[in-house]
Amino acid sequence: MLLEPPAPMTQAAQVALAMGVVTAVRGGVVDVEFGEGGLPPLESALSVDWDLPEPLVLEVQAHTGGRAVRCVALQNTHGLHRGVSVRSSGGPLQVPVGEAVLGRLLDVTGSLRDRGPPLAPDTPRWPIHRPPPPLETRARGTELFETGIKVIDLLAPLAQGRKAAIFGGAGVGKTVLVMELIHAMVERYRGISVFAGVGERSREGHELLQDMRQYGALPHTALIFGQMNEPPGARWRVALAALTIAEYFRDERHQNVLLLMDNVFRFVQAGAEVSGLLGRLPSRVGYQPTLASEVAALQERIASVAGASITAIEAVYVPADDFTDPAVTTIATHLESQIMLSRAMAAEGIYPAVDPLGSSSVLLDPRVVGEEHYRVAGRVRETIARYRDLQDVIALLGLNELSAEDRLLVGRARRLQRFLTQPFSVTEGFTGMPGRSVSRAETVKGCQAILDGACDGWAEKSLYMIGTLEEARQCEAAATAAGAPR
Repeated sequence: MLLEPPAPMTQAAQVALAMGVVTAVRGGVVDVEFGEGGLPPLESALSVDWDLPEPLVLEVQAHTGGRAVRCVALQNTHGLHRGVSVRSSGGPLQVPVGEAVLGRLLDVTGSLRDRGPPLAPDTPRWPIHRPPPPLETRARGTELFETGIKVIDLLAPLAQGRKAAIFGGAGVGKTVLVMELIHAMVERYRGISVFAGVGERSREGHELLQDMRQYGALPHTALIFGQMNEPPGARWRVALAALTIAEYFRDERHQNVLLLMDNVFRFVQAGAEVSGLLGRLPSRVGYQPTLASEVAALQERIASVAGASITAIEAVYVPADDFTDPAVTTIATHLESQIMLSRAMAAEGIYPAVDPLGSSSVLLDPRVVGEEHYRVAGRVRETIARYRDLQDVIALLGLNELSAEDRLLVGRARRLQRFLTQPFSVTEGFTGMPGRSVSRAETVKGCQAILDGACDGWAEKSLYMIGTLEEARQCEAAATAAGAPR
């Protein structure tokens, strides 16, 4: 009896079974030589068979000729040497998705980092490299996403299913503002949240995990971290891993998802490090030549479809406070709302230090926010802009040299600036002041009253770090009753 010959293996199966050996290790870049069989395609994941307990995953970035590939390591390569065996997975890196990852903290490869129980073996996994949804399936919502933060809701409103970013240099309050937005969303927004910590400090990740537990938001949140002390490959791909988890809930569960990323600049920075390790010539200001395409590949996947949305709030570090930096301008082109933080305002004690003139939103439109909101926001900007024009004159000649009309305008502008400050819930432990959340309607009403002169006789400090205008009125009444100096 003759046996039938076995069916030939498909090319995908050959790639999945391909074996290779490490031929060179240069920090986070590893060269691998494959023998017979399929050669792993670009962006496919390779697993290193070494004798250390921690797994080591590589991602193919280039075919260097013959049977050799050049890879980027997603974990530390300390202890790796030439001759170690490598197996091809046959496809891109896959991360666990679904209900099982809610309330858990993972790294870029999907490994648990919260010392909790392991995931179930049947937990679904999705590849981190996926195409964005087709244009014809996308939806663009205009439902406002109230944050309770006065200056944002008034001048740079957010909307469900849109992308917004907080831009600022070091130490002006980006992470604090993101944390406050998380706290506000927990109270106002009932849905799934995914947090991507890109290049975060270990301390910040620990604090976020504790705060999520305190707010009761952890059961509905997945945390994915690629920390600052990890190789650039991990920081480069962690945003895609987090986005893949968000896409699962959008596409499979048809749920709205809030995606928070801190910090997107670290994603660009990690890409520049990888580009340099791979030997590519740098582009402007030393950034990678693929800067625009890498940012676009990430941002274009943050999209909404009919029945489900991904709302993204991103923090963006601005190097040396240079808002013309190529990384900053490239990221900004993909956003609907831009919240700019000002170091000068932070130095004056104006918190949140949101620049009312630099911040913008395409949603600040009378057809979206209403005629009254649009008109008041425009008057607020005009008043503060005129005050800034007069600041040089005031510094040189003094306030008394201004006309009566300009002195009145300066007083209202200063009161507006102080009214748009407010204490945050996440800083209550440091300041001793309970956080305030103010509705959009109350914010518009308060600014309208200040612009109309209802508060001209009030002390400026009565409007500083309060919630609604009614609270300021109570502060003013108490100060007047106590005979406080004006």
